[in-house]
Amino acid sequence: MKQAGVILASASPRRRELLAAIGVSFRAVSAEVDETPRIGEDVSDLVRRLALEKARRVAGSEKESLVIGADTLVAVGGRILGKPSDAKEAAEMLYSLSGRSHDVLTGLAFVKSDELLEENCVTISKVTFKNLSAVTIEKYVATGEPLGKAGAYAIQGLGAGLIERHEGSFTNIVGLPVTELLGFLLRFGTERIKWEPLR
Repeated sequence: MKQAGVILASASPRRRELLAAIGVSFRAVSAEVDETPRIGEDVSDLVRRLALEKARRVAGSEKESLVIGADTLVAVGGRILGKPSDAKEAAEMLYSLSGRSHDVLTGLAFVKSDELLEENCVTISKVTFKNLSAVTIEKYVATGEPLGKAGAYAIQGLGAGLIERHEGSFTNIVGLPVTELLGFLLRFGTERIKWEPLR
């Protein structure tokens, strides 16, 4: 049986690291899509749609490859938090998360065009922040880590110090729910993709 190449439709270094950590041989291709929510679209539907759009965008020119798309957002009090555009917005996001629980949602999509295969799912984890002082927020933002991260923090980095507890998938909070990913690959057929030896 011919093996399918695997493409990660994402520029995220965290997703690349997680996929490499489980031994999947892949290449990463950035997929730009309009991430504006549609009227009446809730956050779960939004991350599902964006993950699928990213995977489809790449799969259109990579029909024999298995394309994996993902999109992660944070939701708190009915507000959707994506990636902050600057330090000021990062600080505002962190103030809104301080002392509260929020949901981290990741849409995950798998597309293989030559087999008309499309699957997707949404994984939700809950994170509770400590009460953050203005000084803590200022110092964390000054590290630069919040930029480029949904919700303006990285649980796998210095941002772990802001967190009181989390429930659900840790890798989902980082940006790629590995349990759900491996579940799909087992159904797809692990023999159909190339694996790298784990060190």
